[in-house]
Amino acid sequence: MSDAQYDETKMKSEPAGGNMTSKTGQASGRKPRTLRERLAANRKSRWVRFGVVSVIFFLWVAWLGNWWVSLAWFLLLDIYILGYIPLSWWKDSRNPAVRAVMGWVDAILYALVIVYFVFTFVGQNYQIPSSSLEKSLLVGDYLWVNKMAYGPRVPNTPIHFPLVQNTLPIINTRSYLETPTWDYRRLKGLGNIKRGDIVVFNFPAGDTVCTKVQNPDYYTLKKMYGREVLEANEETFGEIIYRPVDRRENYVKRAVGLPGERLAIRGGVIYIDGEALPQPEYVQFNHYFQLRDGRLTQADWEELGIAEDDRHEVPVTPEDIPAIRALGFAVREDGSVPVIYASPLTAEMVEKLEANPAVAKVMKMPAQPGEMLYPAGVADSWTRADYGELWIPRKGARLRMTPRAWEIYGRVIRDYEGQRSAEMRDGVFWLDGKPAETYTFRMDYYFMVGDNRDNSLDSRYWGFVPEDHVVGRPELVLVSFDKDKSGFGKVRWDRVFKDANPDRAKF
Repeated sequence: MSDAQYDETKMKSEPAGGNMTSKTGQASGRKPRTLRERLAANRKSRWVRFGVVSVIFFLWVAWLGNWWVSLAWFLLLDIYILGYIPLSWWKDSRNPAVRAVMGWVDAILYALVIVYFVFTFVGQNYQIPSSSLEKSLLVGDYLWVNKMAYGPRVPNTPIHFPLVQNTLPIINTRSYLETPTWDYRRLKGLGNIKRGDIVVFNFPAGDTVCTKVQNPDYYTLKKMYGREVLEANEETFGEIIYRPVDRRENYVKRAVGLPGERLAIRGGVIYIDGEALPQPEYVQFNHYFQLRDGRLTQADWEELGIAEDDRHEVPVTPEDIPAIRALGFAVREDGSVPVIYASPLTAEMVEKLEANPAVAKVMKMPAQPGEMLYPAGVADSWTRADYGELWIPRKGARLRMTPRAWEIYGRVIRDYEGQRSAEMRDGVFWLDGKPAETYTFRMDYYFMVGDNRDNSLDSRYWGFVPEDHVVGRPELVLVSFDKDKSGFGKVRWDRVFKDANPDRAKF
């Protein structure tokens, strides 16, 4: 690479009266060939750079805990000192176009290597694509995610393009090689996940995907249509593929349930081991609200802080009038109904609307059963606002395996823990071909929810987040763009370098 070859002493001109020689006694125009010549041809500055790089490399190997990787030091020795591998062959080309093009290629490859290591072991920028954490994090926020917060993962797919998650744009092919693969291992970090942390993680239900329809996820599609339909309609759903853990889509939610705890939700309030958690300042729930007359203007919506995608008007038919009256909404004498809106609102927004004399009524939208919550079957009578109780698996904890326990934790054991032989047969749990009364979990698990509670597909819908799926913790909002605006007004200047989790201390 550009800064990775030994320094050659080339004399463009020689004084009259004789040839100038290097300190090795060789003519300056001849490249060093023997080991001694190659060692002697390097300036002191290159030895210093090589020493610094070597120290950093061996510190990284010690952190990685895999001393076989230290063999790569000999490659660094050749790149910086010996030069047996002709990585800079293009510098000797007489074709200026070759030198120019390869100079750019060399610089780009060097930059990609640096990006690879930074993104894998230090941190990475991510964009918020959905409103599941509004108003804590907004659509259009670009975050700096600290991967050292909980310890960076050794990548499952070490050979991958560092700037994309799983699919190269335009050509739509995998951005990673499926072999070689490494088992899950997390390096030592700065701490553990705490309750209230906003966490970036790989989508657990993203292990299998339909390449053309990824929302809803494959498992939801399978419940809706059946696997046979998905396989028979590749034009609609695309190819069904498996993705390694670190190549699954990135999600961001708030950790509310930690390993070994019991979680329940009552009336939208989360309870851990029977105690209610404080609601984040920006937690939102869907509400109906009705004006006495007229309609909200663009300025009204912006003052309330409601994005365009969340501005909904409830359609009303004559058949709906009795139900509307029963709920306490206004109906005019002529039978017409002032406009009723539906939007997610924070407690502060509700207070603001209720204090407005132009608003006739504000009502929280009730949740109804039948939303395909997790775990299927067990959660059929639950709602997103009244959910559980569920025990969250903890590493080393032993669970008695009943048919109900299998309904809840069967996917965890088979797919996340890798126990593909596990099954429940005639009411008896079988593991590795033998009946077993209990199962001991290999990993910690977490329960993640969004602050926009009624508009967040989270652990209530697809289950627990295994520790090997955890990516890191958002630290800062680098920049934020409002998709509903244009020009310089698109930039949310008040969010630049803002704390990405101001509510963390409340938990």
